[in-house]
Amino acid sequence: MINWRLLNVCLVMLLVTLAAGCSSPASREAMVPSGVVLSKHFQNSVRVQTGGGSETGALDSSNISDADLKLAIEDAIVQSRLFKTVVQGADGDYELSVRITSLTKPVFGATFTVDLETAWSLTRTADRSALMRKSVKSTGTATMGEAFAAVVRLRLAVEKAAQENIGLGLKAIAELNL
Repeated sequence: MINWRLLNVCLVMLLVTLAAGCSSPASREAMVPSGVVLSKHFQNSVRVQTGGGSETGALDSSNISDADLKLAIEDAIVQSRLFKTVVQGADGDYELSVRITSLTKPVFGATFTVDLETAWSLTRTADRSALMRKSVKSTGTATMGEAFAAVVRLRLAVEKAAQENIGLGLKAIAELNL
């Protein structure tokens, strides 16, 4: 005889395990906006530094690490040709600092919407003059149609919010007269 109650409990536990899964950090490649059209391109070099991010722990929800954000911004600058070169160390003509100030994530739902706020600052390294200080707010949404597992859906929403944020930040820089 089949114990239906036990079978239902096992099925529920299996579904919860599949839906929960292990969290994964936002992917650097997925955070790079594609097809960003900029009004200007600068023949200078830039150094990028990031802060405010955090690593994704095994029992944590998807986060954006400082290193992955830095690499995503650098990749976006190279792809969009906003600056001629991206440099490491203190040799750049400009220094771009991007700090995550807020990353708001839902706990549950069929559609996940993530809000991301960053502080963008562009400084001329020769005289340390601030050329731009701007708060950039973005949103990323992922539906159950994109991913059934909640942890994957959350990661997708975080990546989309970061992608939009980077695109908006680069567009703000392109509006400057450097």
